[in-house]
Amino acid sequence: MTSEPAASATQSRTLHPGQAHGPLLVLEAPLSLWGGMDPTTGRITDEHHPQYGAELAGRVVVLPSGRGSSSSSSVLAEAIRGGTAPAGLLLAEPDPILVLGALAAAELYGLAVPVVQLDPASYTSYTRLHDGVWLTVRAEAWTVHLRG
Repeated sequence: MTSEPAASATQSRTLHPGQAHGPLLVLEAPLSLWGGMDPTTGRITDEHHPQYGAELAGRVVVLPSGRGSSSSSSVLAEAIRGGTAPAGLLLAEPDPILVLGALAAAELYGLAVPVVQLDPASYTSYTRLHDGVWLTVRAEAWTVHLRG
């Protein structure tokens, strides 16, 4: 059994500020939201993705990165508006397309979903946790606090 990472304000960096609390979902592969997630249900629809059918809605999602299509930003923004988006995104690599979707939703709808680039040690720690562990994310302009 893997222990939970301690609360941290490490080398992780805020790509988009916000707060989230929800069950963890670790994705094994990058995901394109355009054609890969149904924004009306929040489920992964990419039949080739290892977590095909998994629900992203309301979860703190850890993933290596997004995967292409600039249209993913509009899918994320609409999922945020509709309440079917992940509660927060924790990435190994920065993804400007996902950040743009979060920015658009904050500007258009007043809804903030945190997007964080985890430092390598934190990313490894979080990918070892079991899905469903509840996490709290507080991503501020200069600091990130993660608590399992």
